[in-house]
Amino acid sequence: MGRDKALLPWPASHGATGTGTFLTATIQALRENTDMIIVVAGKNTAALEPIVYAQGGFIITNTAPELGQFSSLKLGIQDVLNRGRDAAIVTLVDKAPVASATVAGLRQEYMVSTDDVWAVVPEYEGDHGHPIVVGREMMSAFLHTPLTATARDVMHANEKHVRYVRVNDPHVTLNINTPEDYERLITAPTH
Repeated sequence: MGRDKALLPWPASHGATGTGTFLTATIQALRENTDMIIVVAGKNTAALEPIVYAQGGFIITNTAPELGQFSSLKLGIQDVLNRGRDAAIVTLVDKAPVASATVAGLRQEYMVSTDDVWAVVPEYEGDHGHPIVVGREMMSAFLHTPLTATARDVMHANEKHVRYVRVNDPHVTLNINTPEDYERLITAPTH
């Protein structure tokens, strides 16, 4: 991308609750559906702290981000458990902010699921995306998996415990990795 994805400008008119940045809009959509926000940062911690704190969130730093995205997930999950929570809503910085209603629907699906459902994953036009809702069992699976794996590996290994939920929010599957991806996103009609 050439710049910090979390700090990309994001207008509310694109379906997210907040205005400001990807991070602000994501925090605001999540905050309406959870009681705590934890952001895992890397070398960008100092740049993200003012945004996270202004939104009433917590920030933890992955001091070894070169270990990959899974290492950040594991740090965040451990922090969720350390704060006494049994479930988490997890999303990535390279995803476009989703609508608060999407997050609420995924949370509701998890809340009404049977005990054998460890995770709820959104699906748009046949593709799986984020945010995902994970319970203690899936969090434990993440934590007990070596860093050489990925979250996708863990989810696939536990597929029988994953509920896929169709949503009407294309942002759940959009990866924003290049300036061109970002330009297409902000010039697209709202959903």
